[in-house]
Amino acid sequence: MESLAENIMEELNCETVFTIPVLNGIGVSESVVITWVIMAILVILAIIFTRNLRVENIGRRQLVVETAVVGLKNIVGGIIGEEGTKYVPYLVTVIIYLGVANLIGLFGIKPPTKDLNVTAGLAIMSILLIEGASIQKKGVKKFLKSFAEPVAIIAPINILEVFIRPLSLCMRLFGNVLGAFVVMELIKIMVPPILPVPFSLYFDIFDGLIQAYVFVFLTSLFIKEAIE
Repeated sequence: MESLAENIMEELNCETVFTIPVLNGIGVSESVVITWVIMAILVILAIIFTRNLRVENIGRRQLVVETAVVGLKNIVGGIIGEEGTKYVPYLVTVIIYLGVANLIGLFGIKPPTKDLNVTAGLAIMSILLIEGASIQKKGVKKFLKSFAEPVAIIAPINILEVFIRPLSLCMRLFGNVLGAFVVMELIKIMVPPILPVPFSLYFDIFDGLIQAYVFVFLTSLFIKEAIE
């Protein structure tokens, strides 16, 4: 159990890879560097896959890419509804990033979603998008008035909900990713080395993709609720 605790603390520890010499030094953590690498890979793949696109006689590569993109857009669009169509590209980008970030652990790289700062940043971006969508749809006056609905006495609860939502999104994503790591470590301690392989495939692939979907699903649901 001591080794398990040490492994957990090692996973939670965000090492500073290098320091930017500005304002007494700004530390850049490992999770930030890995996120930059993921973004660079996604941008390069996007450039490669979108070259020489055709309307007729499309190739196999274009067919696969279009199928994947349309599938993700339909998944998110089915949740958020027609009124939230303009938010679909951002949400699809987030689900792709989270999917890759959670799967990167298969290559022996620490997933950035194991860093609470990363999940908190994503949650803050989501809540800003949710509240921004609400303001754009209702206007500032109606947006502020909505905190007193259905009765003014529950306004403090509605205001508190604005801060609870990002916390919920953050802790759900972080907790599930870290929880999967803890379960895998326990399985490795209790059973022979070869048996954890199926469990590893489940937690690293299936559970990682599920967590990406759940994060985007909840964000889409909150946006839909905000613009109705």
